[in-house]
Amino acid sequence: MKRKQFIKNAALTAAGSMVVPYILPSGRLFAASGTRRANHVVVCVFGGGVRNLESVGKAEGNLMRNMLNGTESISSDIAPGVTVLPTLAPTPLQNIGTLYKKFQYASGPTGHYNAHAALMTGVYSDQSIQLKQPPPFPTIFEYYRKHNSPTNNALNAWWVSNSLGPYPFLNYSMYDGYGATYGANMIQPYSFFTQYPSLANPVSFTSAEKAKCDMMRDFANGQFKIPTQAASSGMVNSPADAEKLQTFLNRIMNDIVTGAIPEDPWGVGSSMNGDMRNIYFGMEVLKEFKPELMVINMTDIDIGHFDYTKYVNAIGLADYALYKLWNTIQTDATLANDTVLIVVPEHGRNELPNTVVDAYGRKALDHNNDQMSREVFCLLAGKGIRQGNVINTVKGETIDIVPTVADILGFRTDISSALLSGQVLNDALI
Repeated sequence: MKRKQFIKNAALTAAGSMVVPYILPSGRLFAASGTRRANHVVVCVFGGGVRNLESVGKAEGNLMRNMLNGTESISSDIAPGVTVLPTLAPTPLQNIGTLYKKFQYASGPTGHYNAHAALMTGVYSDQSIQLKQPPPFPTIFEYYRKHNSPTNNALNAWWVSNSLGPYPFLNYSMYDGYGATYGANMIQPYSFFTQYPSLANPVSFTSAEKAKCDMMRDFANGQFKIPTQAASSGMVNSPADAEKLQTFLNRIMNDIVTGAIPEDPWGVGSSMNGDMRNIYFGMEVLKEFKPELMVINMTDIDIGHFDYTKYVNAIGLADYALYKLWNTIQTDATLANDTVLIVVPEHGRNELPNTVVDAYGRKALDHNNDQMSREVFCLLAGKGIRQGNVINTVKGETIDIVPTVADILGFRTDISSALLSGQVLNDALI
């Protein structure tokens, strides 16, 4: 099997299995009763645990110069080993938006899956939540798909995840009346950038090798089969949608293989890390499909458990990538002036370090339930958001993101009040 045919077959596999587990049906659902503030929302879950001291606290200098205000330089004690990327933004995003400096992840274990679940369902989880099954309460994708009437199809909702693990299960819930029928398109871009460049060399498979590949594919597909959700519960793709998606995936994969997407497309001096790849792919999805709702996460910052210096560098890379995303939104005729960007870490990190020391003598950080691991920031920018608005008091929680997105897209009043205890972030809204 030669390269061209293999790429085509790989795209078909990606569109329906491991890289893209499911693309849901098109069709108009229920009309929203509320008035929209904007027609597009992008939520960025910033990193795998970001301590406020390294973000809005600036204890080590302003590591997020595209997002946050302030001219603080990287202090002398942190400078060795830290790469300071160029500042892209003519003015930091907080100057044209609203910044909550003392946002809270107020309840539940300070673990990545639990905290992601709170952000994406608007409900705090407890120790009973299972990593290998959907959450018990509906996700923002389900609320959007059920209570909204998008002009286009299910390609209007995307969940772009840096890693697989348990994260595909955050697409939809087990809640009665919602579920897979109302989920989003879930994709993991890292697979494109790390696996498919190897297709540059033609490969011929023997029958035995092909059988092994089929076995591996079936095993990977099996990880997305959930006993509580029937295979016929809605995870299908219309022929028209499948054709659009396959064309898009083929283009991305061929661009990677041919070098049209270089290893360092933004000129940062090194290959993109996983977070930058995730944002890059999210930008391509925005340009291609103009979705009304997208959630992107970034998890490379979780290196903070083992290497403080790499943790600091990952924060800078995520900040750089986020401004690239913002610039893509602002230079697109459909998205510009009609999109709200929300940036929020899922949780923070401990005040005190652990015992792991990196090459520069800096101690690493865990996130195991102290108060600082519950403190985060939240930044909103875009249409209908108050500009230059900084909220310094303890105000706002991660469970407020779902009702705020629902309010912006005009369907908050259609959701049962029993499902969401969070509040709309009215301090940020005009």
